[in-house]
Amino acid sequence: MSVKTTTYKRVYRWYALYTKARWEKKVQRELELQGYTHYLPLITKLKQWSDRKKKVEEPLFKSYIFVKASEKEYYDILNIDGAVAYVTFDGKAAPIPEWQIEAVRKTVNNHLPFQLTGDKLKPGEHVKIKEGNLKGLEGEIINIRGKNRLVIRIESVGYSLVVEMETENLLM
Repeated sequence: MSVKTTTYKRVYRWYALYTKARWEKKVQRELELQGYTHYLPLITKLKQWSDRKKKVEEPLFKSYIFVKASEKEYYDILNIDGAVAYVTFDGKAAPIPEWQIEAVRKTVNNHLPFQLTGDKLKPGEHVKIKEGNLKGLEGEIINIRGKNRLVIRIESVGYSLVVEMETENLLM
């Protein structure tokens, strides 16, 4: 008589983790120490004080950090000091597609010009980028102030990343 064993493959998904205000970097350090896959997009800003100017790195999305976790790790991450909750949709944590995380990573790493907007953008034509640093990524086109721009949605955190893009670089 043989015993059949079943092994389950862990599925890892990206989630947006809401943190306490100005705790993004502290949560990032703890995630790193505990070996969790995470991404905290940072941008450099020039800050002006009364006596000096200084370049500082700030989170692109205030009070959010992205984590890639399995179902088991999902709850363990919430026990990290500074972690508040996952961004949810219909009562469940909203998974973020890998391509959206990569789009943000490529935009930030390549210092591409972008705007961050909290506006609810109306869905437009679905396109794929055929040229440049974002080649292969997909998004939706909207029209803002008369210019065509590629919108890469990250709706689960309530923001959309808007990248200015020439229309000839797009596949419709």
